Amino acid sequence: MRHIMVLNAKGGCGKSTLATNLASYYASEGYAVALADYDPQRSSLDWVERRPENRPPVIGLAGYEDGLRRLPRTADYLIIDAPARSHGTELTDLVKHAETVIVPVLPSTIDMQATTKFLTELKDVPRIDRKQAKIGVVANRVRENTLIFDELDEYLTTARVPYIAALRDAQNYVRAYTRGLGIFDLPEYLAWPDVEQWDPLLKWLRSVRSQP
Repeated sequence: MRHIMVLNAKGGCGKSTLATNLASYYASEGYAVALADYDPQRSSLDWVERRPENRPPVIGLAGYEDGLRRLPRTADYLIIDAPARSHGTELTDLVKHAETVIVPVLPSTIDMQATTKFLTELKDVPRIDRKQAKIGVVANRVRENTLIFDELDEYLTTARVPYIAALRDAQNYVRAYTRGLGIFDLPEYLAWPDVEQWDPLLKWLRSVRSQP
């Protein structure tokens, strides 16, 4: 079973959006997918509950209540939506469940400053330090041809962590989320620009570079 965690101590950076879209992608590819939501706000679990019956199923787990004790052994992929403000022993315990950690970063000075501190802490987590889990960063909700995106792009390029992809700020994510869908469930004519932007991330996740 592959374990992929979406994690950043900074709140509001789009962790649930990434987690739900990863879950919908792997489900659409025919895999058995579980989505564990460790945030008491239940954003990912709410998405699972809204998912239409005629779409490939995703199993929702309330990680903040009972961890992964109900994780089906038949699952091919476990996507973990980690809570904000995870530090210290809580962060160490969370990362024990991950083989791959994706860190979304928004185009703002505050988010970049917070992520700098968080990545330093994350690299010191024993599982990361021993290369038992791999990290990648994703620029999230970006608007191309803006000064702040240029700043974020330069920052992530020099962050000494694999910079995997940049995902635009698009209404397709909002439309999909409110219906329990991912962009991979939307019609191709509507979602193709966003699906294309996911190609580098999905290719990285398939590669040995993203796995211990």
